[in-house]
Amino acid sequence: MRYQNTYVNLDTRLYHEQPPTPLDNPRVGHFNTQVAQQLGWANDEDLMTNWVEILGGQYVPADFKPLSMAYAGHQFGQWAGQLGDGRGLLMAQVLDNHGQPQDLHLKGAGLTPYSRMGDGRAVLRSTIREYLCGHALTQLGIPSSNALGFVVSNTRVRRERIEAGAALMRVADSHIRLGHVEWIASFAPDVLGEFTNYMIDTYYPECRDSETPVLAFLTAVIERTARMIADWQLIGFAHGVMNTDNLSITGSTLDFGPFGFMERFNPAWINNHSDHTGRYAYQNQPAIGHWNLNVWLPHFMRLEGVTRETLSECLAPYEATFMQHYQQGLCRKLGLPHQRESLNLAFEWLTLLEDNLLDYTNSFRALLGLVAPADHPYEQKLLATMTTELSNDAQQVWQDWSTRYLASIEQLSLEQAVDDMTTNNPVYVLRNGMAQRAITAAEQGQFEEVDRVFRLLANPYSVQDIANDLDSNAPAPDTPQMPISCSS
Repeated sequence: MRYQNTYVNLDTRLYHEQPPTPLDNPRVGHFNTQVAQQLGWANDEDLMTNWVEILGGQYVPADFKPLSMAYAGHQFGQWAGQLGDGRGLLMAQVLDNHGQPQDLHLKGAGLTPYSRMGDGRAVLRSTIREYLCGHALTQLGIPSSNALGFVVSNTRVRRERIEAGAALMRVADSHIRLGHVEWIASFAPDVLGEFTNYMIDTYYPECRDSETPVLAFLTAVIERTARMIADWQLIGFAHGVMNTDNLSITGSTLDFGPFGFMERFNPAWINNHSDHTGRYAYQNQPAIGHWNLNVWLPHFMRLEGVTRETLSECLAPYEATFMQHYQQGLCRKLGLPHQRESLNLAFEWLTLLEDNLLDYTNSFRALLGLVAPADHPYEQKLLATMTTELSNDAQQVWQDWSTRYLASIEQLSLEQAVDDMTTNNPVYVLRNGMAQRAITAAEQGQFEEVDRVFRLLANPYSVQDIANDLDSNAPAPDTPQMPISCSS
């Protein structure tokens, strides 16, 4: 691998150097060969031979520079003070096969100075959920952390019950969060200039060409964040805990806790059982992204040339960027051009889904069975299932809408419409039931289901033979989608 361990060269107040605390008898959970090849890990015999021991914290390669990061954050809208890597270590930084920076971060690596009341460990169920979700979002084309692999061990960890300790080697283009700047502003304000230059030079070097590199950097972070959240909304993904310490400066999805993929469409869905007010409900994610950035930006006023007025100009493109990306994506999901008539149809369609609690993923995919039935037998079945769930009144709404929708499609290239619909509407997402079945089997020492789901999610836009009905069946309309615990 091409190592580029630059974070360790920053001010030592920003981190604590330490090795991982070994797990007891780490064993293979799953290994992501695609990520190994991307990193160049697959070309290193020492890394390939000892990957289980590396992830288990028993062996630290010579070129690794493990450290825990300090950061802070606003959690559920309230200042939480110092946080930091309480159970994870930045093990190494590398350049991947495309010359892009990637962090190797070991989650479940033991106690750090930032563990607070935690035990520094991760359990198998949360490790599997993060492993599969990072993989799922990456294959869906949504910027996200991914993972090299995970191990399970004999280390016992207490949560609501005693569980098996596990560790995940998370791979992300950056582990710098909005909360890093919040920490610096509170505890080391003299470092802000150096750290901002580091963020620009490492992750946004193109901003150096601007007359105002700092403002160009801030604007780029804002626009990437807006596009990421638009991608979440389009695919029906709810992060569940959008604290400032869980948002990356690169606009890549980070920190999978109580996440969920929408099943029965309910924009007000709360997928985090600790979110009693619904702050992080699916429909609130765009506004929360804006709120987080608005909290983050004023810290940069310490830097020369940055004023409240220029920061307002940086934040201004957020809403327009989000709306353009979301509306264009929504039209592509319907195979329509981005214009007012298409958007009217799109929002009527979403209303039909919401009023009848139809399955989000299946319903969008089912439209291929309406537009090109001869070529899409699987989608024809989805369409038949969907229409049988409509009431008599809703049947009439559907007939009216589908007639106008098909009339719009007929004015276009059918081939282009089908291509847009096929490549923007997945057949499979990581439903909570899928993840739970894989976890249940893994807790019995059987990882075949983890592997099957992993392979299924590797090609989410294609109908696959390894799938079963449970992979795409929606829960009954009167069965609420269960919220997920933060406990991990």
